[in-house]
Amino acid sequence: MNTLLQNILVFTALAFAVWFLVRKFLLKKAKTNKGCGTGDDCGCH
Repeated sequence: MNTLLQNILVFTALAFAVWFLVRKFLLKKAKTNKGCGTGDDCGCH
């Protein structure tokens, strides 16, 4: 396989992996506790 094509594929896979990890761990939304367990209808069931 052409070296240039291999490098493009490797860097593309690396970029997708880093993007996935950043989105999963760093851009995680904070969960809000709307009183689940107190009888309120919080939509968690």
